[in-house]
Amino acid sequence: MSATDTPAGEERWLLPEGIEELLPAQAARVERMRRELLDLYARWGYELVIPPLIEFTDSLLIGLGKDLDLQTFTLTDQLSGRLLGVRPDITAQAARIDAHSLRRDGPVRLCYAGSVLHTRRRSPFASRSPIQLGAELYGDASTEADLEIVCLMLETLRRLGVRGVTLDLGHVGIFRELMRELALPPDVHEALFEALQHKSVPAIAALVDAAGLTPQDAALLRALAGLSGGDAVLTKARQLFATRAPAASAALEELAGLARCVGERAPDVTLHFDLCELHGYHYHTGLVFAAYLPGQGEAIANGGRYDHIGRVFGRARPATGFSFDLKALLGVAPPEPATRARGVFVPHAIAAEAWGEVCRLRDGGERVLTGLPGQQASAGCDRELRRVGDAWRIDTL
Repeated sequence: MSATDTPAGEERWLLPEGIEELLPAQAARVERMRRELLDLYARWGYELVIPPLIEFTDSLLIGLGKDLDLQTFTLTDQLSGRLLGVRPDITAQAARIDAHSLRRDGPVRLCYAGSVLHTRRRSPFASRSPIQLGAELYGDASTEADLEIVCLMLETLRRLGVRGVTLDLGHVGIFRELMRELALPPDVHEALFEALQHKSVPAIAALVDAAGLTPQDAALLRALAGLSGGDAVLTKARQLFATRAPAASAALEELAGLARCVGERAPDVTLHFDLCELHGYHYHTGLVFAAYLPGQGEAIANGGRYDHIGRVFGRARPATGFSFDLKALLGVAPPEPATRARGVFVPHAIAAEAWGEVCRLRDGGERVLTGLPGQQASAGCDRELRRVGDAWRIDTL
């Protein structure tokens, strides 16, 4: 049957591809997770902000690279005639709040939780309507700020019961400094970037052969794609960068120092190094990191340093942070123990005269359901309010 043959209304229940709804049990769990995590962030000193769902595109899409343009739904503002965008990411909005709205001196810690919308899936099974939670630390360029953010991300996963985490660590400064040192033409630089993103050894070799480099520099670039793995990667990279790329060596030591601290604070987390991890290369400026689980091809949380994003909003501020999709974490967090629904059921026959008692119970934190006409079942409650003489009594069902 073609779309034109479909009876009217038969497919009105369908949602667009990649757009989901959360039914009561899922929604309740997501909300519990959201509240627990925002409370956790508050205890670490992070203040909650709630940016708007839509903004003018010239502020919404600035500073975070060209990819967000393609991910953004746009519409025309009927009041101003200007182009609006439905936010595909909250990071730039938080940076605007820090740089322009708050304008504080010194470190500022912000957190957020809200829906975002993507025009297309970021991966084959990703949602196009994630619930993005994240934390950002502004105004401090030190490794200690990066360490705090990484540890908060790991604590987020621990609080949700997620175990077996592998933390993937990289530093975009390594590749950036190598390119500066080797002074490759822009087209070769971009082509090498794309080849490294795909870990394509043949493509890298072809580019290196055509670039007319010295044997030492050619060997260095060929080795880049293999700089992925455990601690041995750092040793190998030190040897490669020692004499040819001192600035890259400095970024490498910064990464190694942070990794040591993370290992001390989170000994149950497996550390993996990928010195050619260039996700967000066009806006990240230093450390990049991502959390993975066994059997999961996509990161469940990621982040990094993105200094000076505030420049476009009037103040260049150091920045580091992380974010994740709460709905995606719902799929990897351990299931909650099955519990019987708690609540007090009030039969319809006594609901009117019991109104005062119902209000008292609700004010005390009880879940109270008042029966409607003809409703005999206890509506998933474990107790029932009954009238015994002149008193109210709650009996267990």
